[in-house]
Amino acid sequence: MFRPASISKTLTANDVGDTGGHQAGILVPKAPEILAFFPRLIGSEKNPRLPLTFRDSSDQTTRWEFVFIYYNNRFFGGTRNEYRLTRMTKYLRSSNAKVSDTLVLSRDSEGRLFVKCIRSEPMVADEGVLRLTGGWKVIPI
Repeated sequence: MFRPASISKTLTANDVGDTGGHQAGILVPKAPEILAFFPRLIGSEKNPRLPLTFRDSSDQTTRWEFVFIYYNNRFFGGTRNEYRLTRMTKYLRSSNAKVSDTLVLSRDSEGRLFVKCIRSEPMVADEGVLRLTGGWKVIPI
């Protein structure tokens, strides 16, 4: 399967902690083209996880360790069956991430991982209603 070099996610209030919830990281959809960016996790193990070290794209020396987890406890007597990218709170706070900003995860030709947060202006409709679009996307080369 094709392995994308970059993916992005439009951040939600839940992702940046504005809702007051205590979710375990950012939900990663099961879409094959998004999951292909991440290392494969062994589904026969309960809640397999891998730490992933990302370099900050802005300076390439600062490193952030996130954890990619497959919460699959539904197959072990629990209720969850989802992928998440966790331990991102420090990075999101450090980059002052806000709702509608874009989180970009990328990989270079040597396999090094990079992260950046791109500011965006929210789209406001004439009625004053905030309209957000997006979610996860593969970024074409």
